[in-house]
Amino acid sequence: MKVEIYSDIACPWCHVGKRRFEQALAAFPGAGDVEVVYRPFQLDPHAPEKPLPHREVLAAKYGPQSVAMDDHITRLGADEGLSFDFDTVVENNSLLAHRLLRFVLERYGRDAQARLKGRLLEAHFGEGLDIGDREHLTDAAVTVGLDRDPVAAFLDGDDLHDEVLDEIEEARQRGVTAVPTFVFEGQWAVQGGQEPATFLKILQQVAAETEAGAGAAEADAGSGEACADGACAV
Repeated sequence: MKVEIYSDIACPWCHVGKRRFEQALAAFPGAGDVEVVYRPFQLDPHAPEKPLPHREVLAAKYGPQSVAMDDHITRLGADEGLSFDFDTVVENNSLLAHRLLRFVLERYGRDAQARLKGRLLEAHFGEGLDIGDREHLTDAAVTVGLDRDPVAAFLDGDDLHDEVLDEIEEARQRGVTAVPTFVFEGQWAVQGGQEPATFLKILQQVAAETEAGAGAAEADAGSGEACADGACAV
């Protein structure tokens, strides 16, 4: 079974959704046959390429309700063992981080990509990592066991720039409008950071449908406005 996870480093629900999906996968008997690939998506492709305080950025978009939004996701994250420290979060354009994730997938494989994805989310939301800073990204890659020199060399160039933009456009053409979105076997789409029990049920259903040779279907778990329950919308 192939699972493509469309997400953005700048999306707090992507952090929660990754953790919940991994919990479900750990409980799924066929986990060894599940191929997980992280695909790029940008909530704000026009975000300036400069670090800005998260509180300032969110307040400009959503006003006073932004504090309540942050508090809500912080409580949910704590329930999953995740740390959100929005006072230290730095927002930046996420394209460079997505290019690095694509590079790591091609050079080191899916497991390395998943480790880096987790580290970027963890450090961005809990430690003030700037996802647009080459040194920060290189350090994150080294932390998860990757080689510094090839990562640094890649980040100093423009490789995979167009390829990642094409992937993001392809996602939009496939109907991805909010993240995280989980696409199973290229046919079944589930949106949002669902509970582990929900993800486990979906894994079981997709496995059964695939084994039975069923046709394409789509399960839509609902969309959210801004970063409401479950997903961050464009």
